[in-house]
Amino acid sequence: MKERIKQMLIKEFLQMFRDKRMRMVILVMPLVQLTILSLALTTDVKDIKVAIVDRDNTVESRSLVSGFADSGYFDVAMTLRNDSQLASMLDRGEVLAAISIPHGFAEDLKSGKEAAVQVLADGIYSNDTSIIMNYAGQVAARFNQQFREAAGVKMPEAVQLQGRAWYNPNLESKYYYVPGLIAVMLILVGLVLTSMAIVREKEIGTIEQVMVTPIRKSEFIIGKTLPFLITGYVTMTLMFVIAFLVFGIRIHGSIVLLYMSSGVYILGNLGLALLVSVTARTQQQALLTAFLIIVPAVLLSGFIFPIHNMPEGVRMATVLNPMRWYLQCLHGIVLKGVGVEALLWPLLAQAALAGSFLGLAILKFQKTIE
Repeated sequence: MKERIKQMLIKEFLQMFRDKRMRMVILVMPLVQLTILSLALTTDVKDIKVAIVDRDNTVESRSLVSGFADSGYFDVAMTLRNDSQLASMLDRGEVLAAISIPHGFAEDLKSGKEAAVQVLADGIYSNDTSIIMNYAGQVAARFNQQFREAAGVKMPEAVQLQGRAWYNPNLESKYYYVPGLIAVMLILVGLVLTSMAIVREKEIGTIEQVMVTPIRKSEFIIGKTLPFLITGYVTMTLMFVIAFLVFGIRIHGSIVLLYMSSGVYILGNLGLALLVSVTARTQQQALLTAFLIIVPAVLLSGFIFPIHNMPEGVRMATVLNPMRWYLQCLHGIVLKGVGVEALLWPLLAQAALAGSFLGLAILKFQKTIE
């Protein structure tokens, strides 16, 4: 009995590691992912891009601005004299927060009055917004202490922060996570099902029957893609219906733009899945490869961990992740109600990735069957 089990073990290990691709999937890829993801994943919120609106432009207001810049938490992306650009900057995601210092700030401080300073934050990221408000409070507390010591006056608070969260005033996490989960479900279903579409025909032997027909390679790939594209649209629609009925998530932007962006995202996922399918030899290989792609795609999309906190090299790698760009479009359309102007770059990036993945799938498929 022991000898028979031993021979079975040897046979299974030989079969498992015979293929170079399987050796890569089982041994190399998990180690690479562990290294990259360990560097990228952090719950810390730092280097917060913030815009400063300084209407007062006095020594005192500039001192407060320096307090934010030197705090180690905030990255002052721009200092403005008025708030005309703030809305568009928050809509496009160029900054996560804005600090507005009103005219008469220094005069109020010198007269012993509390000087109100407004903190605007992108409330879609509810957890980050709470942390940003806390950091801003720490900066204000240090400024208050320094001002009291320098002026020699007793004031409970020289600067009074007034926080306001845009797009999600109550900081409810469902407005961020529910649309994000829709993106996760779309990539999960698209990659897992489509990655086995062609390799399944290879295993059962029907691929040769298809190839003897007059159908072209590009037509074959398109024919494999369209059913999953339609299925993805139906699944997405049903998920948005549930999001509205159960969680009260409303689409504030253009539904046409939402479906266009979602279609490009689904095509990108299908192109990546077909690329896996045409290069895999077995369904097991395709399935394992699909899951190895899904994990970093979700974790490096900004859905769970902020991209701006990741190391520069990892941030550059996220450019190749379709889910990163779709999340920007999804949150922008569903929660912010913005249009094409604010989402131009994410839309173009999605389209470029979708075209590249589908093109590579067609080229690789041609090489496979020759």
